[in-house]
Amino acid sequence: MEAKDLATIMIKLARSGCHNINLVTPTHVVPQILEALLLAVENGLNIPIVYNSSGYERVETLKLLSGIIDIYMPDFKFWDQKWADRYCHAPDYREMAVGALKEMHDQVGDLEINKNGIAERGLLVRHLVMPHGIASTKDVMEFLSHEISTNTYVNVMDQYRPCGTAYQDEYINHRILAKDYAMALEWAKNAGLKRLDQRQGLRLLFRI
Repeated sequence: MEAKDLATIMIKLARSGCHNINLVTPTHVVPQILEALLLAVENGLNIPIVYNSSGYERVETLKLLSGIIDIYMPDFKFWDQKWADRYCHAPDYREMAVGALKEMHDQVGDLEINKNGIAERGLLVRHLVMPHGIASTKDVMEFLSHEISTNTYVNVMDQYRPCGTAYQDEYINHRILAKDYAMALEWAKNAGLKRLDQRQGLRLLFRI
């Protein structure tokens, strides 16, 4: 769509009561988004802009967004090059994500939540716990705590489930167990992280 059409949609969403404009996997259309935002802001858009991504971002691209994005919501998927290459064909995933998250935090800081529980600005990191520890959760949590901030808001996610050809892979052909998720939370706490979103953990209570 044209920039003016995207701007119109953003304004309509804001006027209907949405708390933010959530741009999901938007990296490949950053120039078009910036063009639309310019029009939207000129016409009254004043709610937070969320950049929702895989974490695989170039710092050069993120610098174009400095002062524009209010909330960064990246994943940190893999630490180990072997698994990033096997499942995402991105052996440099860790290198890219480390640089990206540092730049994101430099721009917006730790997540700020208002009295109504609504995020207004900052960094929110998602990490999906995987079978056989292939996401290297312990390493990711230590990075977030030691190189980003102990106040990093982290959503440690438990909802991995195999689909399609994943059933044919010996490492990812089953869901995680309750003990896997509990250990992931323990690693996060031991790393010094203080703000963990755990709302989804109840699904695992009977998976031992």
